[in-house]
Amino acid sequence: MATQYIPLSMCPLSGPTGLFQPQQDLPEKVELDSPAILTMTDLRQVSAQTVEPNLSIDEALTRMKEGGVRLLFVTNPQAEVLGLITSTDIQGEKPLQFLKETHVRHEEILVRDIMTWSEQMEVMLLEDAMKARVGDIVETLRRCGRRHALVIAQAPHKRDLAIRGMFSVTQISRQLGIAIETVEVATTFAELEAALTH
Repeated sequence: MATQYIPLSMCPLSGPTGLFQPQQDLPEKVELDSPAILTMTDLRQVSAQTVEPNLSIDEALTRMKEGGVRLLFVTNPQAEVLGLITSTDIQGEKPLQFLKETHVRHEEILVRDIMTWSEQMEVMLLEDAMKARVGDIVETLRRCGRRHALVIAQAPHKRDLAIRGMFSVTQISRQLGIAIETVEVATTFAELEAALTH
């Protein structure tokens, strides 16, 4: 016996309309002993904000403000992550150091000139993040002196690993209801030397 299918009614679209955007609903409040995953921005649910390496840092900062984020993934045309750039990179010492070394104008500084390249990035595994508590992530960020921690996992249908999410001091602070301070620390000998000479 053939199944009878019923067509749905259609109606005209009246005027301009918007699009649904991916959204992740994280709990409003967490404790230090809560599962850390309750504070992780999951890139399966929230679109990663990206920037091209040849864009100016001023344009990158504008993109951050418009997107309400403090970190952009730097990607190539194949959507591969080349690195990242943060608002701290743009508004901190890096542009001043670059200006001293190259004598270009501030508006000529590009994302690629001050970004953190992927070879310099440190990440944590999703399986470790799944077992961690919020306090463990806070301590990790404090020890690393960073405002963000990236989480990697097996990419679907691929053997490669991909960035699955991130922890942010701003997000965790909001959910804990307290300010968390992390101090940027020098991670290479060159950065350490530069920090000591200032």
